[in-house]
Amino acid sequence: MNKLLLILLALAFLAGCSSASKPAQEQKPQPKPPEAVTGRYAFQKLYVTAHGWARDAQPYQLASQNLGDFKGQGGKAVLWNAGFASPSQRSVKPYTWSGIDSPDAPSRGVNPGTEDSYSPNNSSTQIFDIAYLKIDSDKALEIAQKHGGEKLMAKSPDTPILYLLDWNNATNELTWHVIYGTSRDEAKLRVAVNASTGEFLRVEK
Repeated sequence: MNKLLLILLALAFLAGCSSASKPAQEQKPQPKPPEAVTGRYAFQKLYVTAHGWARDAQPYQLASQNLGDFKGQGGKAVLWNAGFASPSQRSVKPYTWSGIDSPDAPSRGVNPGTEDSYSPNNSSTQIFDIAYLKIDSDKALEIAQKHGGEKLMAKSPDTPILYLLDWNNATNELTWHVIYGTSRDEAKLRVAVNASTGEFLRVEK
C-alpha cells in the first residue's frame, strides 16, 4: 500500500513539473475599437503634423469621411481629411487622421498625402486663420438639426452625415457645411453654420 502511494505521489509530482515547464501561451493583443472624433480634435492633430512639413502651413479645408457603420453620428467621424498650404513653398499638402483599422482606411493616426503646387488665387484653396475655428462639428450638427436635420433624420434615420469646413471668401466667414447624404452634390439637405460664432447661416439645399 505504501509503495502504491509513493508511486502515485511520484506521478503527480512529474505531471506538475511537466505542466509547469510548458511556456504560458501568449495572449493575442485585442484589436483597438474604432475611434470616432469631432473635427476640432482631429484638426489639432493634423495641424501639428502639417507644421512639421512647413512652418507657415495654413489650412484651407477640413472634411469628414464615413466608413462602415460610422456615418457621422454625433458630429464625429473615424476619418478626417485636411488640406494645408505653404505660401513660402508654394505648395499644398493633404493629411488624413484615421481612427480605425480597416483595409479601406489609412493606418491609425496622421497620414500625409502627396504635395502639389499652390496658387493663392485658387478659390478652392483659400487659407484661413485657425483662430476663427471656435465651433466644433458636434455643435454645428446641433444647429443643423434645428434647421431641417431632425425632420429629415426622423424620416430617414440611416442617412449619413458629412462635415465640411472651409473659408467663404465672399462673406469672410469660416463655415461648417453639415451635409445630409453621401456627398455634397447628392445631399438631401445642406446646412451652413458659422464656425466662429455658431450662428445659423442658411440652408444650402
